[in-house]
Amino acid sequence: MTANGGVSYWWQHLGLPAQRPALGGDLDVDVAIVGAGYTGLWTAYYLKREQPDLRIAVLERSFAGYGASGRNGGWLTNSVTGGRAQYVKQHGRDAAIAQQRALNETVDEVIAVAADEGIAADIHKGGELNIALNPAQLGRLKAAAADEQSWPATDVELLDARESAARVNVAGALGGIWHPHCARVDPAKLVRGLAETVERLGVTIYEGTAVTEIRPGEARTEHGTVRATHVLRATEGFTPDLRGEHRTWLPMNSSLIVTEPLAPAVWDEIGWNGRDTLGDFAHVYMYAQRTADDRIAFGGRGVPYRYGSHVDRDGETQQRTIEGLGALLARFFPQAADAPIAHAWSGVLGVPRDWAATVGHDPATGLGWAGGYVGTGVTATNLAGRTLRDLVLGRDTELTRLPWVGHRARKWEIEPLRWLAVQAIYTAYHAADRGEQRGRATTSPIARVADLVAGR
Repeated sequence: MTANGGVSYWWQHLGLPAQRPALGGDLDVDVAIVGAGYTGLWTAYYLKREQPDLRIAVLERSFAGYGASGRNGGWLTNSVTGGRAQYVKQHGRDAAIAQQRALNETVDEVIAVAADEGIAADIHKGGELNIALNPAQLGRLKAAAADEQSWPATDVELLDARESAARVNVAGALGGIWHPHCARVDPAKLVRGLAETVERLGVTIYEGTAVTEIRPGEARTEHGTVRATHVLRATEGFTPDLRGEHRTWLPMNSSLIVTEPLAPAVWDEIGWNGRDTLGDFAHVYMYAQRTADDRIAFGGRGVPYRYGSHVDRDGETQQRTIEGLGALLARFFPQAADAPIAHAWSGVLGVPRDWAATVGHDPATGLGWAGGYVGTGVTATNLAGRTLRDLVLGRDTELTRLPWVGHRARKWEIEPLRWLAVQAIYTAYHAADRGEQRGRATTSPIARVADLVAGR
């Protein structure tokens, strides 16, 4: 029987951690960080390494890594959330290139810090492969390859069907694009190791401590108020639960399944020896990795959004989502069609109205934030943490001049408009994918309309 929820397979396989003590009352510190996921922990790490005498408290309502940081697909990749082109109009082409280069470098930064700090997170830098399964997808893939190759620092290679299959033998793939700036990771091992590292540096993580409101100089919780010169919000998909932030970012759900370990003979047919991460060019796209213990972790959208920005509490996903992901996995890999599904779970990611990630800090109020990664946060969180370090310390650096710094998107619509819009968008994307799979040669106009509604 498939296990469902329990936060994630990653955490269940690793073992859920014992909860650290909660905040014991009012507290005065220099920096209060709300959220003990990758963003909050990387920020604490870099601040404490740079200025060891800083008093830093990290406030977490569950346990470190409970949210997206412990549930994601394990892609440490160089994606610019929302794309580079968004930055050209306001900041110029050089700024967009700088953002890309920074993310390329961040992939290697995470790998280096994990090695230096002894964080064993099953990291393997095998690049990222995205494939096309029908002519419409192939058209988008070739256009994407041409666009990527028009920018420096992307290092994208266009692959034909044979070359793509040599990397990962996906049934019926017509071609692929690949780049080297991506590594597979075990996300829970990474976040657990990072939390232990910041504690060794002298940072205190208060778990079981839900922050209800952030104000200049204060993070208010049910256990007391933390007073700080700097209060940094690092809550990603859980941001709508904070007072005054309900429409800031939309919590989007994504689900994964993971198989039991596959036999060596099956892997001989599939290949995947480079341990690339794997995605596709569907509108409702999938993402996958070959795990360190030779399972396939395979993800995609289930029920994308819950009315009123509600989020799950334990990672449980819907049975129809498990069945849909299982059918898609079998279509990609017929050799693994009979492999038992060991575990299924879901997570929530933060989506700004313009689908563009952001980091910022107001020196007048001491309030800072980072997030809106739309699923690209395994890498972007590290860049955000280093950037928040520089902003908090009042430095003017290459990082603080990147074009995502200080970016703000308009708020999401009120309900029921928000729920209706998301339902319509993903209904349209599913319909477009079905039409293209039936043989439509070009991108469905339904999908183009959905892109406009989504603001992508």
